Amino acid sequence: MANKQQYIYKNPKLLQILPKWAQELAVKYGSKTSNLYILHGNIRDFLPHEANEDEFIFALIQKYIAEVLFGNQDIIAFYDRSEGVTFCTEDMAEEYDAILRGRYPDADPLDFISTDPEKSFFYLEKYFLQCIPNDRRIRCRMVLIIDYAETIIPGGELLRMDDADRFCLVTLNRWATNPIFTEGDISVILLTENLADISPRLVNSPSTVKVNVPFPSEKIRESFLRSKQQEGLLLLEKGQSTFSIAAVTSGLNLMNLETLVLESHEEDKALSMEYLRLKKKEMIENEAGGLLEFMDTVYSLDAVSGHEHVKRQFRNAAKAIKHGQLEVLPMGYLIAGPVGTGKSFMVSAFAGEIGIPMVKFGNFRSKWQGVTESNLEKVLNILKSMSPVAVMIDEADAFLGDRDQEGDSGVSNRVFAQIASFMGDTSYRGKIIWFLITCRPDLIPIDLKRQGRAEDHYALFYPESNQEKVDLFETLKKKLNFGVHQFPILELFKKYNHEVSGAEIEAMLIRAKQQAVMDNRTMVSRQDMEDIMADFVPPAYEREIRLQNLVASLECTSKKMVPKRFQIESTKLINEIRELKSLLGERG
Repeated sequence: MANKQQYIYKNPKLLQILPKWAQELAVKYGSKTSNLYILHGNIRDFLPHEANEDEFIFALIQKYIAEVLFGNQDIIAFYDRSEGVTFCTEDMAEEYDAILRGRYPDADPLDFISTDPEKSFFYLEKYFLQCIPNDRRIRCRMVLIIDYAETIIPGGELLRMDDADRFCLVTLNRWATNPIFTEGDISVILLTENLADISPRLVNSPSTVKVNVPFPSEKIRESFLRSKQQEGLLLLEKGQSTFSIAAVTSGLNLMNLETLVLESHEEDKALSMEYLRLKKKEMIENEAGGLLEFMDTVYSLDAVSGHEHVKRQFRNAAKAIKHGQLEVLPMGYLIAGPVGTGKSFMVSAFAGEIGIPMVKFGNFRSKWQGVTESNLEKVLNILKSMSPVAVMIDEADAFLGDRDQEGDSGVSNRVFAQIASFMGDTSYRGKIIWFLITCRPDLIPIDLKRQGRAEDHYALFYPESNQEKVDLFETLKKKLNFGVHQFPILELFKKYNHEVSGAEIEAMLIRAKQQAVMDNRTMVSRQDMEDIMADFVPPAYEREIRLQNLVASLECTSKKMVPKRFQIESTKLINEIRELKSLLGERG
């Protein structure tokens, strides 16, 4: 056994066929620098092992660890709150029972395998220590795999833990640093989906090794689909292949893929791209528990009127993505401008231009201790697996908070730091594209809008000229698919020369259509539009709009985007912003 163990963990050829996470675990285990490991991430999935070149076998994580990594040898025990203590072979279970019955003849044998961790951990520890060979040249590897670790050492403050949780926390910390465990080759592996679900005292301990199990790569997905095809379960639409299906299923794990395959087989219905698109959206939203929402991106930048410089920049970025030149892309964008300028629509149109999915953050915050951090961890893991993906955060100034928020036991500070760190990870450049949308960019902390995070700052403004209003009107007609009689709309914009946003022009057009419908007409007439425009009352919040325009101008990283009326010398611009904030009762 000792020879086999050394061979597995020290032979470079064998290490190379393991997935990267398994290689990391193997190296850490082989170095004997730790007794406690936490595997987190995509652990509720089939895990691949490369049996032959480009040929994989797939197993659940407990079986993968026991069979692939440790070869079902020596002593491998499992524990969870549902089944209690079990072993990977019947011989191991019988030996465990026999030794403990001999040592504790008056004990209830059911306590040896109890679901109560206070009983099970006591007997497991005594058993492991007794199994350490007296001759240290002989190695007997012992591994305890604890599943659903969050149920025995949940995240949260120590004061909120009950006695059983505290017992488990102390026991695991003691095992992690026990030199007898290290010398005796006794290791404990905790399994959990989210690190945030486990006590930070254990997660952040320098004695704990944390290993992330990622979602399957395209290569793994293709191999899994090929295995289902060989089993006669995968039905493909004409022109599709396992390669094309694997390419469009990023973000799905192998469990999801198996569900797709079995459902289509049961219905005797071939997998089509449209079916995959809908099921992928449904599965990822379910996996995220409502924390991510897919945005429909049926429009391209052709559907956006005006904002020519911004569109040109986005088209350049789209070209770079299509040519694989991801290194020239910004990590993210800050899109500013007053309300009603179409910021969200512009971003979704850009995602449609490049043909990648776009998601929007749902409300991942919770009043329950530790749930917010756990939700965010889950969301970020899903984003990693979905790449390339665009991420829209609307009202970013309110949604993201900042590093100095108070009143929630530091949750907002930790969430902010987690998002900021993830946004700044350059390994995702061009793969995860962030869009922070706001009408108040001055309220977004510098940490998020600096270079290396939301690097390019674009601003959208209201139409400057009547002709720009006409162009916007014509674009909105196409977008809404409204029938409108031909008439010189320019004359009406000259006659009713209000400062209006794109949202307000769209609202006018909808009201005009409503008026036509009420008169049993299908087409919007000139009179309909004139009635609505004559009745229009400009917004009463001029100071707020002025402030939003000024802070967008100040934030913009391109002078070409800023209208001439807002190209004010920076000192005067800052002074006017301060004056407006004072008038509106804001600080700063």
